[in-house]
Amino acid sequence: MIQIDLSGSVALITGASSGIGMAMAKTFQATGATVIGADLKKPSETVGRWINTDVSIFESVEHCIADILRVEQKIDFLINNAGVSRDAPIWKMTEENWDLVVDTNLKGAFNMIHFVAPHFRERKTGKIVNISSINGLRGKFGLANYSAAKAGLVGLTKTVAKELARYNVNVNAVAPGLIDTPLSQQMSPEVLEKAKSEILFDRIGTPEDVANTVIFLCSPLAQHITGNVISVDGGQLV
Repeated sequence: MIQIDLSGSVALITGASSGIGMAMAKTFQATGATVIGADLKKPSETVGRWINTDVSIFESVEHCIADILRVEQKIDFLINNAGVSRDAPIWKMTEENWDLVVDTNLKGAFNMIHFVAPHFRERKTGKIVNISSINGLRGKFGLANYSAAKAGLVGLTKTVAKELARYNVNVNAVAPGLIDTPLSQQMSPEVLEKAKSEILFDRIGTPEDVANTVIFLCSPLAQHITGNVISVDGGQLV
């Protein structure tokens, strides 16, 4: 049996206070990694170290990265998971809700990569995983802001993969489908049932399903994978 040991490494996870982010924090910790969670919300469980960070604000991220490097001396893995949703048809969507979702879900990842990339370039190693969504690959009614931001993450992933490959940095994205998280639990019964009917397997995905894929991409097993988007959706996108 292959076991993944990331002892001695440092994983920075945004949006780590609950759901997929918390599952990733626990999984990284289980492999021996030091976990840093960057989030506006304080997690209900203590997993690693929490830094109050607004990923949508350039200066907030700059201070976050500087603080981590001062204390830990390095970052090995950057997982851009922070995200929000504010759903509405395009004709009802407010500018405020468009900006909030795009600034958090897409600009937040840019901010993080911008400040971590020089460190990765200097060390000539590192791994970045951006958490996108199958709705960034297909679009979905009422999710123009969310789908656009998640689609932007795909383009960002592929571009940064090309830019950082010469420095031995892997950059990939994971696109979850319907996952049992606090966000999906807020869906209306009708929308939830429709989404469930698209899944080929007879179950909703778990946060651990996503976390396991991210751990694989950060492990030596995935050293020759970069610029890719892996759907974790139980066949929902097929």
